[in-house]
Amino acid sequence: MSRASMSRPSFPAMFRTCALVAGATLGAVLPGLAHAATQAVSQAASQTASQTASQTAPDPELVIEDNDFLGPGGSDQQSIIPLLFNPHVRVLGFTVVSGDDWENAESAHLRRFLEIIHRTDVPVADGAVYPLLNTVAALREHEHQFGTIPWKGAWGGLGSIEHVPDTQPALPTLKEGMPHLQPVAQNAAQFLIEQVHAHPHQITIVAAGPLTNLALAIRLDPTFAATAKQLVFMGGMLDTSMMSVTGNADFASDFNMIFDPEAAHIVLTAPWASVTAVGSVSNDLMMTRDYLAQVTRKVTPMTQYLAKYYEPLPMWDELTAAIAADPSLVTSSVDAFMDIDLAHGPDYGHAHVWPEQLAPKQQGVRRVHIVRSVDATRFRAIFAQEAQSDLPPAPARH
Repeated sequence: MSRASMSRPSFPAMFRTCALVAGATLGAVLPGLAHAATQAVSQAASQTASQTASQTAPDPELVIEDNDFLGPGGSDQQSIIPLLFNPHVRVLGFTVVSGDDWENAESAHLRRFLEIIHRTDVPVADGAVYPLLNTVAALREHEHQFGTIPWKGAWGGLGSIEHVPDTQPALPTLKEGMPHLQPVAQNAAQFLIEQVHAHPHQITIVAAGPLTNLALAIRLDPTFAATAKQLVFMGGMLDTSMMSVTGNADFASDFNMIFDPEAAHIVLTAPWASVTAVGSVSNDLMMTRDYLAQVTRKVTPMTQYLAKYYEPLPMWDELTAAIAADPSLVTSSVDAFMDIDLAHGPDYGHAHVWPEQLAPKQQGVRRVHIVRSVDATRFRAIFAQEAQSDLPPAPARH
């Protein structure tokens, strides 16, 4: 066929053909463009939401707990649960002080518990082995003059102090197994000072044992207390004489103050921004067998530990830690000025309080928020939930 003999299509036919081709092309391309645009908008919205959330979400509460971690089980060890498993709290470390047991045993029990619950990421700093001034001999003489102290912790427990050694004994074999986790190189006072200055006015100190480590930190660094955010401590029980007659004498004993009265005085007269005392109110919250059954309903290494080493005791330290993590648990409190009796008489180591108009402020006494009541139902529910938390994977052993 010659070129001259080929027929040329009309303009309308060409237009229709182009339109069909363009329509087909757009039909194929537009869905892809729409999908890409949708993805871009979605990603931008997600990024904006993430940025907004990060801007509005509060920073976690920074906490260091200082305690006499008697173990295995019991209130001392269990006090780490409201801190480690609260999503709004970041635990910077634990510091250990002699009190309910000797420091070396307490530290080992704590480090082993951290291994069991897969939280070896949290450092442990060993602290004071002995009180500032108090000694076994001095406490023995005090009992001879003024009567028996029901709980003597490392210096005889609920038994006699007569044959207790004056020095810390070698570390015994632990029921729950010996820990592989080692304490940090710093002592407790140095660790506390370093962390507070690394995070000025941000760290809550939870003190649930004798206050020796904190007193040493204050004496080493006079700015330590003022650089912390606040102190929440277990102690400052009032009216203990009548409590010991009408109730459980052991539960009425303000042991943390009695074990090292001079340290307690130094801490209570230091320039903290805020001090909260969790004392007698904690005696009303018992770790009963019925409540333990609720707490251990979900089987995890942590709940198995709690069940195995159960102690029917008030939740002294658990409540103190929980209040530090969530102050809204407190339903009533009263402010007073508090100090510790340092006279070597029957009230040596006991707390005393004054209203503001009568307080001897020239002696350095300061205002303390004394917790009088808490939302016990909510505390129990939260503690049970935290105790049943999913644990992180076990860290690899090297």
